[in-house]
Amino acid sequence: MKIISVLFFTIAINCLVYAQGKQEKNISFLHTTGQNIVNESGDKIYLKGVGLGNWLLPEGYMWQFGALGDRPRTIEKVVMDLIGSKKAEHFWKEYRKNYITEADIKRIAELGFDCVRLPLDSRLLLSEGDNPVYIESGFQLIDSLVSWCKKNNMYVILDMHAAPGGQTGANIDDSRNDSPDLFIDQKYQDQLVDLWTKLALRYKKEPAVAAYDLLNEPLPIGTGSADKFKHLLVPLYERITSAIRKVDTRHMITLEGYNWAGDWSLFDKPFDTNVFYQFHYYCWATPDHLEDINYFIRKRNELQTPIWVGETGEKDNTIYWGTSQYLAANDIGYAFWPWKKMDTQNTPYSIKKPNNWDLISEYTKGGTKPDSVTADKILSDFLENIKLANCIYFEDVCNAILTRIPEKIEAENYGHDGYNRSYFVLDTLNKSKYYRTEEPVQIKLESSNEDQSLSEQYIELQKSEWVAYDFNSLDNKKHHLIIRASAGVVPAKLLIEINNKQTAFNILTTNFIETNIGNFYLKNGNNRIQVMVKYGTLNMDWLKFN
Repeated sequence: MKIISVLFFTIAINCLVYAQGKQEKNISFLHTTGQNIVNESGDKIYLKGVGLGNWLLPEGYMWQFGALGDRPRTIEKVVMDLIGSKKAEHFWKEYRKNYITEADIKRIAELGFDCVRLPLDSRLLLSEGDNPVYIESGFQLIDSLVSWCKKNNMYVILDMHAAPGGQTGANIDDSRNDSPDLFIDQKYQDQLVDLWTKLALRYKKEPAVAAYDLLNEPLPIGTGSADKFKHLLVPLYERITSAIRKVDTRHMITLEGYNWAGDWSLFDKPFDTNVFYQFHYYCWATPDHLEDINYFIRKRNELQTPIWVGETGEKDNTIYWGTSQYLAANDIGYAFWPWKKMDTQNTPYSIKKPNNWDLISEYTKGGTKPDSVTADKILSDFLENIKLANCIYFEDVCNAILTRIPEKIEAENYGHDGYNRSYFVLDTLNKSKYYRTEEPVQIKLESSNEDQSLSEQYIELQKSEWVAYDFNSLDNKKHHLIIRASAGVVPAKLLIEINNKQTAFNILTTNFIETNIGNFYLKNGNNRIQVMVKYGTLNMDWLKFN
């Protein structure tokens, strides 16, 4: 019996080792080749992930805090003021232990993402003052994340979100005085170069680390930083890269333009053979508008390197779907921002707001300070609520990001393959006033109020005009199709084609209503639906497969 037990134990261990080895075969060093990112086998890799904002760099807006708690150092001060230094030390240890765990990374992988972008606060890795020292516990947090990602076949992009001294002149970089001291005091540049060298030495043999993001959103125009210091940005990038390459020749480096990463005018040619450029893409216009990215595509052609969106999100499902398919159509990967935050409905996960949280929030806005016992209870509840198991999952948000059903497909989010491939209209000269203003599919506001913050838009199609939509399904089975639409003149006769199978249907009202079209077989993977007007005029708001 003992021999059999030993045999089974040996077999189990060998199976585990085999499984781990097989699992890790998918993770290999990535590098750039022309405009593509590829693995060591030469396979093209499309990095599609989420940003782990608010973990190693807490941001005040995600805590619903005011000016007294708008960045990591002031949030830390608020916590210490409320519960004392000893309890505050324990709070932050537990916070960093539980905000992002292996369970988060496993779930991110399960949902279909393949990478995470990790915002770093240099203060967590390097102390401040005249004689700064490295903080090993900070590096160990990164180590843990890298190991979880490797186990789940995920990549990590290390993002220097808050450099020594600060790089923006705003609160997001954890600066002391809203001043980009990184570009003012040479010592901070020296510290940054040394810090990146330290990181490169630590992870130079780690294939799960995809790239080093040297500086997040440097030198915004609005703070006055860009005009004063932008001439120093590329030389600093070159210096950091040179230092990294002395110890690490394998990892990709990603560079962001100045003015929130969006101005690439300083980039004329790559100074490294394994570099790609990054911009951040937020569509905050009212009414909803899908911002044009042709500037970055032209720069990609000029630079002959890959380009990537390091942050996108912070809006609604219409924009998320539209953004993801727009970027995919142009072969641009992305990291959705952020994975989770408190009391929200527009992120994959939401942290439940603890009872009486508003007492702490109001304190950061100049309100009355809650007593230590009350504050301790609120913060302890918060530490429980941040655990993934206690968060609220929004399937609709994830499905919108990943362009898959079940989810509403807003009519204005037709494909991006162009005329006669994703749409056909009779008048190609008259461009849309809203949303996709470079294209001729007519997008209208359902309400006459142009100040609306959420998408209430529809498309108008004439006889013989059509639009097509690509979407993903996770199964092979029938799904029920609903369309919210109206006819210009009753009836509007439609021809609906799904995966090359056609169905005729009539819209019999001039008022917007939800109409059941029927059941349609969808396949696992990509599917396509085309809606053509055979007679009359169609106003279509959205389609939905249940």
